[in-house]
Amino acid sequence: MHIRFGFEITIECDAPTPLLLALSPHPRELRRIVRRDAIHTAPATVIDSFIDEFGNRRSRLLAKAGRLTLRSDQVAKDTGAPDIVVPDAEQHPVEALPADALTFLVPSRYCESDVLAEEAWRLFGDTPAGWPRVQAIADFVHAHIQFGYKFASPTKTAVDAFRTGRGVCRDFAHLAVALCRAMNIPARYASGFLGDIGVPPAGPGDFCAWFEVFLGGRWHTFDARYNTPRIGRILMVRGRDAADVPMISSFGTTRVTGFKVWTDEIGGDGAGEAAMTIEATAGQGAERPELVRRPALSAHLN
Repeated sequence: MHIRFGFEITIECDAPTPLLLALSPHPRELRRIVRRDAIHTAPATVIDSFIDEFGNRRSRLLAKAGRLTLRSDQVAKDTGAPDIVVPDAEQHPVEALPADALTFLVPSRYCESDVLAEEAWRLFGDTPAGWPRVQAIADFVHAHIQFGYKFASPTKTAVDAFRTGRGVCRDFAHLAVALCRAMNIPARYASGFLGDIGVPPAGPGDFCAWFEVFLGGRWHTFDARYNTPRIGRILMVRGRDAADVPMISSFGTTRVTGFKVWTDEIGGDGAGEAAMTIEATAGQGAERPELVRRPALSAHLN
């Protein structure tokens, strides 16, 4: 099967503004992409790309004052198989973990595993170690958090999501990551494209956040928001949490005035190529405050 995926995001800048982007497919996905497309801008702007410390492809540019549209439209091949489930994947003792997994075992900006440690052990200390324990954490987060774009906040942490029981997909991922780390399971944040392939349509398209854990000698995908194996994930970025991989970081005052994302299965006859989109008007943008950056503050699109 093939999946068409992409985005069109329009922002308004009051003055020339540096932007740092995390909107490209992860380098590991390149072998899947059969129609590649760079990030295009209107008006045309010079974009430099680089690989960051987590292995993600990032981009940087200087946006001129006024309106800027970012767009990319690509096609990837996919096996059509859902996320891999390995129920007998074992949890490693901390002393046996590979060195590069240790970074994902400690607290980070949005994942205060130290603060949640006592609660995590109370909730999951009696669950079997390994895959069953991670699944129990995903089950808990899935049931505990109510999803809604109106609950989005650029400063919400795992502790905030735990206490309020409300959030967006990144909050599901942050809380699951924090609880896994509190149980000595390396866990990292991931985000990318995930369409309604093989499941009933759930609404307009958007980016999606999930989490990965290190069990049985490799990393595995879990998704606390949907809490079921899904088809057609296309990874963009990984990091300790969303602070490492904001989709757009702006270093000046910006406003998001247009936002569309599509992730659709396409056939040889072009069926299904109409993209599912979500439009962000100025009023709707107020429900997603993480899209707006104010002077001297850090803001991210995630």
